[in-house]
Amino acid sequence: MNQWDGIDEFVCVAELGHFSGAAARMGLSSSHVSRQIARLEDRLQTRLFYRSTRKVSLTEAGQTFLQHCQRLQDARDEALQAITDLSSEPKGLLRLTCAVAYGESFIMPLVDDFMQRHPQLRVEMTLTNQTLDLLHGSYDLAIRLGRLQDSSMIATRIAPRHMYLCAAPSYLAHHGAPHSLSELPRHNCLIGSNDLWSFQQRGKEVPVRVQGNWRCNSGQAVLEAALRGFGLCQLPDYYVREHLRSGALRALLPQHQPPHTAVWALYPQQRHLSPKVRQLVDYLKWGLAQRPEYIDAN
Repeated sequence: MNQWDGIDEFVCVAELGHFSGAAARMGLSSSHVSRQIARLEDRLQTRLFYRSTRKVSLTEAGQTFLQHCQRLQDARDEALQAITDLSSEPKGLLRLTCAVAYGESFIMPLVDDFMQRHPQLRVEMTLTNQTLDLLHGSYDLAIRLGRLQDSSMIATRIAPRHMYLCAAPSYLAHHGAPHSLSELPRHNCLIGSNDLWSFQQRGKEVPVRVQGNWRCNSGQAVLEAALRGFGLCQLPDYYVREHLRSGALRALLPQHQPPHTAVWALYPQQRHLSPKVRQLVDYLKWGLAQRPEYIDAN
């Protein structure tokens, strides 16, 4: 005898309060439902329902058993849905958001490739440096950079993110290199969207407020200014790794490099993640790992 026999019937009767309604919902006869539950009670050697001519109610054992059976049903349905999703073709509308520069350079090319593979998919991408509300904006997915704020969202790490303090040799030739965090205020710092730079000292994260005569909320613009020798910059690895390898930039204060953060795929919490979101997140994680900026970065 199958150990699942009678469980679906039991849950349905418990939720509706009578056998006839459960039989109608399940497309079975009342006698079949009654027999299945009687056999279940025999196997358990306990009574699950108090029966009357009009309705049934749960015994104490039945109430306890119902909670466990509902969880079993949920887990079974989720497992079946997960297997179905593996072979499901992504389709329909997928709405996502990302920061402008990173989205243009890293995310959109991969999204375009993904759409070529799945022509039934439609995509709406919002590129903005503002942190949008996914639920109120009806977004399926957000790509976020750095350290996440506390959130009820689900986060999946799709790429590493290491921050570097850098300068061009031409700047260092004229101004010298800082040897400690206390020397940073004496240097011209190229400020992006934040003048509070993060470092690490004695195992703790230390914020340092910097100053300079140049500011722009574009990482690419900060990079170009640094390459021209205008000042120090603090940028993620995907901007500077190539230039560190070529010698166009030099990494500074490596002993104070801040804790590693990440690039995250963020999506609303739900029991069944849709195939389009799950498969795109997997594709972004794979695609970013193939880019030269991320090779050997893990």
